[in-house]
Amino acid sequence: MSDRSDQTATGLLGTIETPGDLRRLTPEQLTLLAAEIRDFLVAKVSRTGGHLGPNLGVVETTLALHRVFDSPRDRILFDTGHQAYVHKIVTGRQDGFDLLRQRGGLTGYPSRAESEHDFIENSHASTALSYADGMAKAFALRGEQRHVAAVVGDGALTGGMCWEALNNIAAAKNPLVIVVNDNGRSYAPTIGGLADHLSTLRLNPGYERVLDLVKNALSSTPLVGKPAYEVLHAVKKGIKDAVNPQAMFEDLGIKYLGPVDGHDIEAMESALRRAKGFQAPVIVHAVTRKGYGYRPAEDDEADCLHGPGSAFSIETGKLLAAPSVKWTHVFAEELVAIADERPDVVGITAAMAEPTGIAALQKKYPERTYDVGIAEQHAATSAAGLAMGGLHPVVAVYATFLNRAFDQVLLDVAMHQLPVTFVLDRAGITGPDGPSHYGIWDMSVFGVVPGLRIAAPRDAATLREELREAVAVDDGPTIVRFPTGSVAADLPALRRIGPVDVLREEDRKDVLLVAVGAFAKLGMEVAERIAEQGYGVTVVDPRWVRPVPIELVGLADAHRLVVTLEDGVRAGGVGEAVASTLRDAGVGVPLRDLGVPAGFHPHGSRAEILASLGLTAQDIARDVTEWVSGLQEATTEHQPTS
Repeated sequence: MSDRSDQTATGLLGTIETPGDLRRLTPEQLTLLAAEIRDFLVAKVSRTGGHLGPNLGVVETTLALHRVFDSPRDRILFDTGHQAYVHKIVTGRQDGFDLLRQRGGLTGYPSRAESEHDFIENSHASTALSYADGMAKAFALRGEQRHVAAVVGDGALTGGMCWEALNNIAAAKNPLVIVVNDNGRSYAPTIGGLADHLSTLRLNPGYERVLDLVKNALSSTPLVGKPAYEVLHAVKKGIKDAVNPQAMFEDLGIKYLGPVDGHDIEAMESALRRAKGFQAPVIVHAVTRKGYGYRPAEDDEADCLHGPGSAFSIETGKLLAAPSVKWTHVFAEELVAIADERPDVVGITAAMAEPTGIAALQKKYPERTYDVGIAEQHAATSAAGLAMGGLHPVVAVYATFLNRAFDQVLLDVAMHQLPVTFVLDRAGITGPDGPSHYGIWDMSVFGVVPGLRIAAPRDAATLREELREAVAVDDGPTIVRFPTGSVAADLPALRRIGPVDVLREEDRKDVLLVAVGAFAKLGMEVAERIAEQGYGVTVVDPRWVRPVPIELVGLADAHRLVVTLEDGVRAGGVGEAVASTLRDAGVGVPLRDLGVPAGFHPHGSRAEILASLGLTAQDIARDVTEWVSGLQEATTEHQPTS
């Protein structure tokens, strides 16, 4: 491939400003353009980090989609949105890739604020078919001749919402093209019966004959009418004869076309045109290779360079930043140590074994590890079943994804008082992936679940400790949450009162600063600044934030002001829970709660976002100093005169 060291939008790529520009290109030019796009992707993502592997795999498929469908009048949807970089490139956003996933730059997912060609900003998997179903119904009801095409990664098809949507799509019979991007992977190799079925298609010796059959049949198929219907049926029969797959899609009443080589633009375009002309739901099964065309990605067995988090070497694909100890690594190491001691401990993840650390347990104890695919609801209830069977499941997911399984945690796990531990990676403000991936909701959402205990470790030592405490609980569910990135140096406690760690204290007791989890370090920096103004600050880490430790009541009563500091939304968060606990105990000490305002905050680095929200040591110290000095002035004003 060409030199990628200083790639800009030149050559054919430099002439592509709208999807319409693609329709004037010859087949030879399209092949050249696909190569230029791959060079461009590698060059740009190597500097910023981002989702590389998935986008290298959908170049030709995306070009074909935009040649066949008239975006934005026709709706092209991506599930998940991390495979939409090529879509962004051909819809006028090439210049924005220098600031990909950086504050003020392009998001890593579709964004309606960026382009009229983008529609779905939520990038949790398995949702696009439901959006597509609704859009197709709306167009039909309004009498509009518009098309909807949804690109669904085969990993997303392991999610139950996809199958609920397919059932409704089949019943509605509206024009809708579903492109199954079958690369055998979501983050890691895709798990489940459907994935096994698609793998059978790819690996069967008849596969090449099927591609030839599809190509030959479609090349002579009329665009519309009964002949198209008959040829589609012939194609279906040929596939069945060649590889004998389960006819699961057609059993639902949705026509199936494929498999098609997803890296052959002409084949994809031909299949899409005929699917579009069928005027009913059609699935186009595109077989692709994640990381296609970039050797380091193709050779990466773990996840085909799915999403390098920062800059990497173009030559090797290796990250440029020096390796550091990550929160995920600490969790993974301790979980394996616990599993060594306790044969009843098992691990569950939802298609994210590597990103969540469960892969370490899977490597040592494969028979005690379950990857359920992109199915968080099933993961929670399956964990309940495992607990009922006498085991202690540890379910590791990103914090944002457990939101999808609230009902299961509430009623399937907690109501039965089952010992299931949920480990939430990437809790709090995570930064570049944007609002759909921020883990800021969990302490509020799950804080209302009766009997659920929530731990928020502040460093590696407390993560190990609190994980062990969580799996020791045998009468209800537990959550252990921690942020993304490198673990800060251990912050030892001066002493412990019940479960509460006292990190700093002085004789003068003006402010009790309750710092949650990884915000403990920030709390200590705030305390230093306030102390410079002559006020005494006690800093505590509650460790277990739900239910609120009763020991905080006595500590609060000994101070003039309580301030809570949490890396989650304020509404329903730890601060409100502490305030409620103090009220119930009759403690009238004023409380100020600091955290993330409820909202969909734009992407950027974690530090940039926290600064924009006023959650820096300087901002917080200034506010707290004003509050406590205001209390002092109020006390002086109300003192009786002689």
